[in-house]
Amino acid sequence: MSSAKQGRLANKECSVARAMEIVGDRWSILILREAYYGVKRFDEFEMYVGIAPNILSARLKKLVTAGVMRRVPLPEHSGRYEYVLTDKGRDFFPAYLALKKWGDDWLAESEGPQVVFLDRAAGRPIEYPELKRADGKPLRLEDVEIVPGAGAVRFNRTRFGGASGGRNVGKPVGAVSRGKRK
Repeated sequence: MSSAKQGRLANKECSVARAMEIVGDRWSILILREAYYGVKRFDEFEMYVGIAPNILSARLKKLVTAGVMRRVPLPEHSGRYEYVLTDKGRDFFPAYLALKKWGDDWLAESEGPQVVFLDRAAGRPIEYPELKRADGKPLRLEDVEIVPGAGAVRFNRTRFGGASGGRNVGKPVGAVSRGKRK
């Protein structure tokens, strides 16, 4: 098999590629933004996102199918639904915050960001954690070594050095399985 075909097959197994299949378009991220703001109804998503109903319907269906949101019937309106975040959707919130921080740092107007998240108890802006190396120093891209993980396909085992050199690279410390796809 050609290395290009092996690379495409490896991408099918890549967790980033799988995540981008679900949330990797503008509309899906904006729908999740609104869900994090508390929006639940179709017409509210349509208004706040500024999205055509057919596109919204398709994106909501994709998020529901992926288990990021669920459709809940409204008791007062037969045939109408609310769209609520599942645990899987709520677990994406830190990734959303990281994207928002990058946008606020690099792309916001000079006056500052449009929206700020406050710690509800303290009333102050939330603090974004700094990524750190094992020794506590700030993490830089140059500090990262890429090795195959426990679930690596043959292509990535070869690409990133075969065996992991005896290092524990199965799951990150503190990793929790949440109904992961097998």
